[in-house]
Amino acid sequence: MNLKDTLNLPNADFSIPMKANLREREPEIQTRWDEMSIYRKIQDAHQGDKVFVLHDGPPYTNSPIHIGTGLNKILKDFVVKSRSMMGMRAPYVPGYDNHGLPIEQAVMKKLNEAKIDFDIPMLREECRKHAEHFIGVQTVQFRRLGVFGMWDNPYSPMRPKYGAEIIRIFNRLVKNGYVYRGLRPVLWSPTFQTALADTEIVYDDDHVSTAIFVKFPLKEDKNGLFAGLDDVATVIWTTTPWTIPANLAVAFHPEFTYVVVKTEKGHLVLLKDLMAKTLEKCGLESYQVVKEFTGAEIEYSVFEHPIYMRDSLAVLADYVTTEDGTGIVHTAPGHGRDDFYTGQKYDLPVLCPVDERGILTEEAGEFAGTHYKKCDSVVVSRLAEVGALLQSEEYHHKYPLAERDGKPVIFRATEQWFIGIDLPFHADPSKTLRQKMMDQIPEVAWYPKSAQGRFTAMIEGRPDWCISRQRPWGIGIPIFYGKDSGEPVLDPVAIEAVAQLLKEKGSDAWYTVDAADILPAGYKHPTTGETEFTKETDVFDVWFDSACTHMAVLEGNVDPAWKEHLPADLFLEGSDQHRGWFNISMFLSTACNGISPFKAVVTHGFVVDGQGNKMSKRLGNSVDPIQASEEYGADVLRYWAASVNYENDVPCSPELLKVAGEAYRTIRNTIRFLIANLSDYDPEADHELSLIDRWVMQSTDQLTETVKKHLLEYDFNQAMSAVHNFCVNELSRFYLDAIKDSIYCDGANWPSRRGAQRACHYVVNRLVRLIAPVLVHTADEAYERIPHIAHRESVHCDVFLAPEIEFDAKVDQDVKALLDIRGKAFAQWEQWKAANNVKDSQDVELTLSTESNLVDLKVDFPILFKMADVKLNSGSFQADFQLSTYEKCDRSRVRRADVKAVEWEGQTVNLSARDRRALGIED
Repeated sequence: MNLKDTLNLPNADFSIPMKANLREREPEIQTRWDEMSIYRKIQDAHQGDKVFVLHDGPPYTNSPIHIGTGLNKILKDFVVKSRSMMGMRAPYVPGYDNHGLPIEQAVMKKLNEAKIDFDIPMLREECRKHAEHFIGVQTVQFRRLGVFGMWDNPYSPMRPKYGAEIIRIFNRLVKNGYVYRGLRPVLWSPTFQTALADTEIVYDDDHVSTAIFVKFPLKEDKNGLFAGLDDVATVIWTTTPWTIPANLAVAFHPEFTYVVVKTEKGHLVLLKDLMAKTLEKCGLESYQVVKEFTGAEIEYSVFEHPIYMRDSLAVLADYVTTEDGTGIVHTAPGHGRDDFYTGQKYDLPVLCPVDERGILTEEAGEFAGTHYKKCDSVVVSRLAEVGALLQSEEYHHKYPLAERDGKPVIFRATEQWFIGIDLPFHADPSKTLRQKMMDQIPEVAWYPKSAQGRFTAMIEGRPDWCISRQRPWGIGIPIFYGKDSGEPVLDPVAIEAVAQLLKEKGSDAWYTVDAADILPAGYKHPTTGETEFTKETDVFDVWFDSACTHMAVLEGNVDPAWKEHLPADLFLEGSDQHRGWFNISMFLSTACNGISPFKAVVTHGFVVDGQGNKMSKRLGNSVDPIQASEEYGADVLRYWAASVNYENDVPCSPELLKVAGEAYRTIRNTIRFLIANLSDYDPEADHELSLIDRWVMQSTDQLTETVKKHLLEYDFNQAMSAVHNFCVNELSRFYLDAIKDSIYCDGANWPSRRGAQRACHYVVNRLVRLIAPVLVHTADEAYERIPHIAHRESVHCDVFLAPEIEFDAKVDQDVKALLDIRGKAFAQWEQWKAANNVKDSQDVELTLSTESNLVDLKVDFPILFKMADVKLNSGSFQADFQLSTYEKCDRSRVRRADVKAVEWEGQTVNLSARDRRALGIED
């Protein structure tokens, strides 16, 4: 028999495997979860508990998930699982966004390439199939990442009941007086021939435009400012020459000082602060200021359009700045939001001589038939011909592009449906809807706190919401028009009839069922009395679908299984959603219910590569979350997600995933070691807790509270850092190292060994739960292996554990003092070891002088200090080392003063007194 056979070595087969093999093991665990209906089990386990609702922002179903959507879903899963582990019922209804241009364009491309003729019903059917396909793809992928939720019943605007609820929410907006149809400049994509929302726009920060300085001759001096002066003209500056045909006014700031400057080009009206800069750019070196006046004095004077010889009214506007141009702003009410509202103030018509394709119309006269892009150069040439062009130049500036194709968009006035933000708030007309929205922002908890300011700025600056789109794939806007009058019907009765239609037959029915068969029998137009109607052909902005989700889901009108409460406890999305989903959800929730849709908002940055660059397939620097899960394991990917500071842009690369894998293995191996030493654990056996046993148990309780605190604050990085550091410092480098001698070499049933096992059991039973929200598969695998606990079907059906021992401050103080002295002694040992060419600290004795009262501590100092012996003296800190003369125990492999040679199993062996007793050898 070998002495090694007498040791109580860890039982590796009892614990989780040393090799994680996540690629194969995770799908097996997920299959077991599916078989037990894990999500339902978790919800059942928390019936009657406090409810916490994270409302899911829907990803778009046009492609497989990418690392950004993966990060978002994983972060949400951290929240849901952690709240569940805290004893709350945390339902999670995932959702999908299915309508809009990207799907429509992908399907049209496929049909066109196949040379298939299609009508709107066929196109919509193909779009539906496309969206359904990627709902399936994304669902499988999210589940592969270990995300739990109601995957068998997600929300989708394609569902008939959901589509009906969108119609009913629109009806609430109508009843509350926020919906109107108007001719307004909207962001317009000539490529897609539809209006776009601000949320569908990206910006080119270095767009190059042709900027021009143009003279508008004075026609009527309303206030006698220019008496005695001839050849007077004001000078405007614009970066959109193609809008000159739509000019109806020139805008001045009422409080700025303007000058009349005599030049070789006549008397020019300029802003005083920009005079020198403007004249220099226009090559007018010789000039004389002959008059000064404020902008307010020129109001209602009339200038002449340089090409059409029509009036251009002098108007006042506060948005005129001193930053660029001439301080006089070219104003075309049909091609700009500011221009439009200024035009409304002065009763100017809304002239928009550009069609849906970006082609100038007959209203543009000689420029008709020219695309707006080509029109820039044509207009510049014409202005030069008539002597109105003072200068043209290339100008670099920020310009809006359609997010879908990256091409420039324009402002174009069209008849659209809007939700007004500055209309009276329905429940308190003394406020506007915007003001009510602003009032609620400080009541929301924002993570990070800086997000509040960003969101506030977005609400302060947002325009009325254009909710109509000139496309076929979406939910039709439920508006009827009198067949003869063309007057729209904004009647709740008619709109509810459409809701019933969609509930019964789906949203395609709007395109296939006649108006007469939708409306109640004998229905008459509320204002004209007409009985025959046509239907609106526009669809809702896809963002309107998304803005309805919190009401459609959390009010339970679509599916009672979804019903929880409003407002949701949390919205969690990327930082771009301040102007997107957060913004429009606040808009609709306030307009319908007068409340914020969320109590708290968490935002995260975008995923970038390891060098901080934007990921793209073209650059080959993207990380596919599913491929990463197959290569490293979903738990490693999840650990990466928990380890980053998501408040900023989040770096991800194979190298960073390898780092995450190393940290994961540290935690896994710690848990593996703890469980492996519990194969013969008997909780009923007599046990004696040492000082460090008590310390590690109460330290684990402190860790639990720390992790819970960070999880409640959505600080997953700090939560997992605390767990990892605990595994490394408190456990691996100290406690587990210190108890190996007792666990391995003490008698199997000695109270000291049973005490250490009791502590290990206490620690691992809590540690496995703490990692469960992040390392979902590993935690469940380990949970099954922990002996002598009341196992539920899964760790995810369980909760974080409360302390079973009372915190003892003296224990904490004593061990911290011990660790402090130990650290100092180890530092001295490293120097002595190098100087004396000694490798093993077990061959050395330590004489330690310290002012700390360590001598009273009931600990095995040689074991804790990894020395053959430790002698303690009182005094200033000093560590003296010398080679030990003690013999080494053949069983425990340590040198001790009481080691002696004895006969055992027919052989002579050196054993310490402890090891002799463990083997039953009498001295």
